[in-house]
Order: sequence, then C-alpha cells, then structure tokens
Amino acid sequence: MASILIVGAGGFIGGFIASEALRRGYDTWVAVRETTSRRYLSDERLHFVVLDYNDGDSMAEALREAAPPQGHWDFIIWNLGATKCANFADFNRINFVYLRTFLDVIEDARMVPDRFLFMSSLSALGPWDEAGYSPATSKTIPQPNTRYGLSKIKAETLLDTRPYLPWVVFRPTGVYGPHEQDYLMMIKSIDGGIDPGMGYRKQMLTFVYVEDLVNAMFDALAAPAGAVLHKKYIISEPRSYTQREFRAIVKRALGKRFVMPLKLPMWAVYGASWVAEKWGVAKMRPSTLNRDKYRIMKQRNWNCDVSDAVRDFGFSPRFSLERGIGETVKAYLSEKDKG
Repeated sequence: MASILIVGAGGFIGGFIASEALRRGYDTWVAVRETTSRRYLSDERLHFVVLDYNDGDSMAEALREAAPPQGHWDFIIWNLGATKCANFADFNRINFVYLRTFLDVIEDARMVPDRFLFMSSLSALGPWDEAGYSPATSKTIPQPNTRYGLSKIKAETLLDTRPYLPWVVFRPTGVYGPHEQDYLMMIKSIDGGIDPGMGYRKQMLTFVYVEDLVNAMFDALAAPAGAVLHKKYIISEPRSYTQREFRAIVKRALGKRFVMPLKLPMWAVYGASWVAEKWGVAKMRPSTLNRDKYRIMKQRNWNCDVSDAVRDFGFSPRFSLERGIGETVKAYLSEKDKG
C-alpha cells in the first residue's frame, strides 16, 4: 500500500484530499498544527502528525516518529498556505518560509518522496492580457501584483532550485465547493436578496470544483514521472464565465426569482476592502476583504489554458459550474437549516 503525507490537511481542500486518498487506498497521514480543526478529518484510518512549522528541529523529530516503516512517504502533497493574513508579512512566512524549512528537513533526514505535489495558485501569475482576454498558459511570464501571489511565486522558485526533489506544481484557479468560505459570501448575499457586481468592465472568471482539483492531484501523482516532473500546471474547468453568468447560476441554485442588483464601482470595492482590512488588523484576525483581495477582484481576465494537464495526465473535470454550484448551495442550505 502506497503511503502519502498531506501537509496542510485541516482546511477546506485538505479534507477532500484526505478523503480521496483513503478512497484510493493510500495509507494516509495528515499533517496539522496543534490548533488545527479536525472537523473534516474524522476518519479513524487517518494517521495524524502534529507539526510546528516555526521549529525545524521539532518538525524533524515529529516526522521521524510518524514516518512509515520505510522511513519516508511515497508521496507528499503540500497544501499548506495562507490566502488571507492580518499581517501581510505572514504571507511570506507561511507560504514560503515554512516550505523552505520543510524541504530542508526532509532532505537532511533522507525523507524525500517519490513525488512532491505543491499547491500554488493562478494568482502567482498576476494579471495578463487585460485587453484581449487571451488565456494564461504554461508559458505566461509571472508578474504577481499581490503579496499572496508573490509568496506563491517565491515558493515555486524555491522548488526550481531543488532539482533533487521530484516536484509537480499545480496553479488552480478559483476553487469552490462545500465548506469554502470566500465564494460563500456571494452565495449568502444572493440568498439574502442582494445581487452584487464589481466593476463595469467585462470580467471573465474561471473556476474549478474541489473534487475535480483533488482528482487531478492523484492523477498527476500516478502519472509516469517523465510526463509530469518539474512541470507547472494550470487547473481549471476549461471554460470561463462572466460575472452575470456566475451570479445567475447561484440564483438558480438557490431558487431565487428576483434579487436586488447592486453594481459597485471598483473604487467603492477598494474602499470597502481597505476598511475591512484595517478592522481585521485591529481585531488581529484576517479579513476576507483586503487590499490584496481587491487586486484579485479587480483583475478582469482569468481565462486559462489547461491543455498541458489534459495531455500529461488526462485531466478532465466532471463538474460544470452549474453542477458544482448546485452541490455547494445544497451543502450551504443544509448547514443553514441546522442553525
């Protein structure tokens, strides 16, 4: 039985990765912090590893004690990361420094896996072709304009300097599904009768349902090494949607016939993001709305090309946005009914 370690297993995506690993028959370890919620990690077959990412020595000891009999894991998925921070310096610490420390530890301890899959983000590329709306490809030159995106491209560059590590990088677009919080804000708003739109220029959005993303991870892990190693893949449903199409799909899923449209200019979105960010700093809690998030919302072109993933490991998303939003809304309404 192949072994796998999922680092950053406690979040929205991590729970789905752990469930899929078990379903596919992997002997599965999940790495979490001491304070990480285990709400979506309740299966008794999971092995837990508690890591202190600020302490390399402690991390090395915990990994050695938890390792399978051969002394290392066959596969490691690095899903750890921060998408919003009260202090922007934390993006660098969590998304870059933690990875560097972990790689140093597994190299020194001779625990390098057969395959290391790193979860990056489409935001690592920054904006591209805001006039012609051509899709991003594997050849698009990264120019991140957010602290989040910069921290992700730094992590990718770190991997570029580690040729001994058999890494694969995923750059997913907007990931959604049950338990995700950012798109849930839009769902709640429409459920409450307000249909918000941001900006007056056309915006093309792309999405990937969480189960399609997770299936792609395991397909890439199982692909021949020569096909995928040291490559970076964009992961998305292979079509884009306008803001209006996205909101219409949410309205249909909620069964809403009419909601109040509210079109916000980008300067108003920036103001709201600035206020929310400062409020989060005052409360010492990261805010979903902040200046980094504003730059992401301001970006008009999220079209992307997934042909490399299709060619190299047969990527074929099963969930259209209509179907995925249906599942997401179903989970939201179920939680809402529970109070």
